[in-house]
Amino acid sequence: MIVELCGKLKNRGKNCVVLDVQGISYEVLMPATVFERLNENINNDGILRLITYHYLQAEPSRSTPVLIGFLNQVEKDFFEQFITVSGIGPRAAVRALNKPISDIARAIDEGDLKFLKTLPGIGEQRAKEIVAKLQKKVGKFGLIQDSLGQKVSGATQDWQEEALEILLQLQYKKQEAKEMIQKALERHPEIANSEELLNEIYRQKVKR
Repeated sequence: MIVELCGKLKNRGKNCVVLDVQGISYEVLMPATVFERLNENINNDGILRLITYHYLQAEPSRSTPVLIGFLNQVEKDFFEQFITVSGIGPRAAVRALNKPISDIARAIDEGDLKFLKTLPGIGEQRAKEIVAKLQKKVGKFGLIQDSLGQKVSGATQDWQEEALEILLQLQYKKQEAKEMIQKALERHPEIANSEELLNEIYRQKVKR
């Protein structure tokens, strides 16, 4: 399973790139919202690092390995949530995610069917299914600052520290993130995990 690639950007296609990783070239598909932000994530040597979703596309006579790329783990997490909706496979999700993930997450959380129907391949019924499946589960993704893609690494077992790491990954300053966490816990001391904490932070942010 290929979960990450780091190599020299060889060329670009329509919402896909070819990365040269030590002499081996990999074609990586990506949603338009990710593809549009590539330039700010390529270093001076033309090196690009992508978090990847790797799967086999089954056809009657063969199975084709497919790589889908993201600029950070949070984007990939949203993608993996999105494809849990019935009828939305990986390729359909790549096509649909042509707007900032934060905007899509907000639309899901608010049940905004009109917005969701503007996504390629998403009609009325599919939009309803997305809301039914994911509403109240994707709040933290509304905190993504989509103009930036730099990842802050580091794992921890403590769920408050985990929430802090995610906020840092989403480009919030450390002091700002700590204050957001503290205020959320003061409002709802019963919060018991990072997902609940991030969803509460998101809800308060959109109320401002």
